[in-house]
Amino acid sequence: MKTILNVIWLVLSGFWLFLAYLLAGLLLCITIIGIPFGIAAFRIGIYALWPFGYTTVERRDAGAASCVGNVLWLVLAGWWLAIGHIVTGIALCLTLIGIPFGIANFKMIPISLFPLGREIVPSDEPFAVR
Repeated sequence: MKTILNVIWLVLSGFWLFLAYLLAGLLLCITIIGIPFGIAAFRIGIYALWPFGYTTVERRDAGAASCVGNVLWLVLAGWWLAIGHIVTGIALCLTLIGIPFGIANFKMIPISLFPLGREIVPSDEPFAVR
């Protein structure tokens, strides 16, 4: 079922989200200061490509730099990304077929708000020791 949902997601919106996050990551990597944010955008883009069957968890080794970076990200980009995912998720949930895709958009809100210090793992092992 995850594969079918991922293929439909890819065709309808995942590919475009992936391209948008990829472009944002490339633009952010132009400067040295933006490289961690660019890598976070690439990670979100890959998650946006195949969201079904995966979830995000906090990394235990994330430090104060991740906290400061997340505050900067939230102020500059995260707020607007989260609003976009909320609006798109609500629009997708208006139809019966779109409900799983709306929920997938809602799943992307935490990582779009605070991407640094998070890791994407398969859904069946979110608490597994790595």
